[in-house]
Amino acid sequence: MAQNAALLPPGLHLCPPCSIKNQTRVWQSRDFVVFLPSAAARRRLKEMAPAAKSGLAVGLNKGHIVTKRDLPPRPSDRKGKTSKRVHLVRNLIREVAGFAPYEKRITELLKVGKDKRALKLAKRKLGTHKRAKKKREEMSTALRKMRSGGAGEKKK
Repeated sequence: MAQNAALLPPGLHLCPPCSIKNQTRVWQSRDFVVFLPSAAARRRLKEMAPAAKSGLAVGLNKGHIVTKRDLPPRPSDRKGKTSKRVHLVRNLIREVAGFAPYEKRITELLKVGKDKRALKLAKRKLGTHKRAKKKREEMSTALRKMRSGGAGEKKK
């Protein structure tokens, strides 16, 4: 049995026949069973100690040995990031045009504390839950700014 264990690649376990939880059975004979750790267990082991690749096709550190290259940033990495100019233009348009009627209604709902109803309205108008949450947050920050700005003017 010890001879068979020496032939196994790293990461494989040699156990007597029994049921082991969260393990994947690889091979079984009359004397012993070979188990691989489950996918979750392998992930935990990799996170604990990220070691260099072994060059073998099996085991925890399986894979071809390569040198990591430092690549320049790709243009797609910038996707979604608003530039200063676009930000300035959007703020100017918001200042001049103000809020859309549905946005005004959302702010009214937020004023009276009906956050869930505001979210439902935004979802119906914008189409997705994610967009609705973003819009509700945007409207609540605008409301906060109006309140803080309005309070400062009243004191003068």
